Amino acid sequence: MYKKSAFLIAPALALAVVSLSGAGAMAADNGTTTYQANLGAINGSNATGSVMISLTGDQATVTENVSGLAATFNGAPYPHVQHIHIDGKGVCPTPAADTNKDGVISTTEGGPSYGKIGTTLSTSGDTSDKAALDLKVAGMGASYSYQRTFAMNAETIAALKAGTGVVVVHGLDPATLPAAAQKEKSDLVPSLPLAATSPALCGTVVASQMGAMPGGAPGTGLTQTAQATTGASPELGLFAGAGALVLAAGAFVALRRTKTASN
Repeated sequence: MYKKSAFLIAPALALAVVSLSGAGAMAADNGTTTYQANLGAINGSNATGSVMISLTGDQATVTENVSGLAATFNGAPYPHVQHIHIDGKGVCPTPAADTNKDGVISTTEGGPSYGKIGTTLSTSGDTSDKAALDLKVAGMGASYSYQRTFAMNAETIAALKAGTGVVVVHGLDPATLPAAAQKEKSDLVPSLPLAATSPALCGTVVASQMGAMPGGAPGTGLTQTAQATTGASPELGLFAGAGALVLAAGAFVALRRTKTASN
């Protein structure tokens, strides 16, 4: 009886192996590569998140869930600009990156670790570095889900393939910064407080064999979905298009004053 069962099981196992091998080959042959990143908190944000990027040619579908970010400013959802950074070391900055020892890793202090902006994860329109600080197309609020398909520029694609792409979400609650840092101005837009543009979440993008979102907190707040767009610019820089944030300077200052008054 045992020998008969063994002879029956062996072909079944062989068939299963062949089937799994075939599935792997199909996944490789369809031209789509999947990348993922677990987003960890920076600067004491206590936020979490996850990102998945499905890339076919230059068409990228980015799916992101985040939670625990700064929630509001001036009575409106807090705008969190977010990007895929490239051409750095491909890692998130450690506390040692805080070179001026103010207790906050600013965007420029983190630059050597994660590099310059390759792609802006905007909700609509431009995905180049020119949209880097456009608050109107930023992630909004403490928790949100983001999904968008767009043409990704060649330099960002190269960084993903090389394992040096890093997703960074910016924007901190000014009240959570050390007292001295609360009085500092942004290293990118001096009319804004340091909190407005400093990184809150960071994660290195790695190739994935799975077709599901990586571990991380699910988005439980605002859901933002944007449809396909084309013509993403390959022009790169650490930050550009600061005008949109300059317009919001008064709102961020009001937030800081409100926090101070409430304390």
